[in-house]
Amino acid sequence: MIVINGLKFNYSKHEVFDNLSLNFNEGKIYGLLGLNGAGKSTLLYLMSGLLFANGGKVEFNGYDVTKRNPNALADMFLVPEEFELPRLTFEKYVKLNAPFYPKFSREVFEKCLKGFNMTADIRLDKLSMGQKKKAFMCFALAANTSLLIMDEPTNGLDIPSKSQFRQVVSSCMNDNRTIIISTHQVRDVENLIDHITIIDNKKCVFDYSVLDITEKLFFTTEKTENPLFAQDVFGGQLLVGKRQNGDSETPLNIELLFNAVLADSNKINQVFSN
Repeated sequence: MIVINGLKFNYSKHEVFDNLSLNFNEGKIYGLLGLNGAGKSTLLYLMSGLLFANGGKVEFNGYDVTKRNPNALADMFLVPEEFELPRLTFEKYVKLNAPFYPKFSREVFEKCLKGFNMTADIRLDKLSMGQKKKAFMCFALAANTSLLIMDEPTNGLDIPSKSQFRQVVSSCMNDNRTIIISTHQVRDVENLIDHITIIDNKKCVFDYSVLDITEKLFFTTEKTENPLFAQDVFGGQLLVGKRQNGDSETPLNIELLFNAVLADSNKINQVFSN
């Protein structure tokens, strides 16, 4: 669905990406991870055609995103980390904006509202930041675009709302859709995403499905010989190791995996090349 080839981008003299190449396929929910300043938000804006690369190319379903083709724009939606909503009722907002998205589904919209315990008669300018995020995500999901990009979607949500977010997003996923979630709050999406992409030092340093990760690696607090990565915690250590024949599958710890990759990406990636 999205092909990024040889991407280069810089802000003035600050180089963000140098020859970054990535593919995002349909039918998956991606977790895009990286340190502050690694370029996660920049990459999302480049994929949306809102920023223009200094080199390389980004294509969405065959369209060059920099051309801002109307057919491409009608089939992608970006939920930024921060945004403002107009002084309207939600119903009026939908009436004005839904026509720009030919696949907009009123049924999905109502389902999302119900999932977030909201109604369409609310005034958008009277909402808290967390409520605004939930409202905007309702519209984004109902737009029914093939590509949905969310930048830090759980920031500002309370604990019950984060649970609602996971349930609502998963209920709107299908095989023809790609969802990319950029986040620092990895525990908020741990049971939602099925592919992890990590960017660091201007490049992609890790890019594997959750299925591949849990088949190749284990995550434990029990002592093990020659761990790939060890992180000290109160009362012991968290360990990442290479699964051997007969090893049981363990739950994925995304935060631990992220720290392991940043500590030595070559060491972790080598496990997947064998």
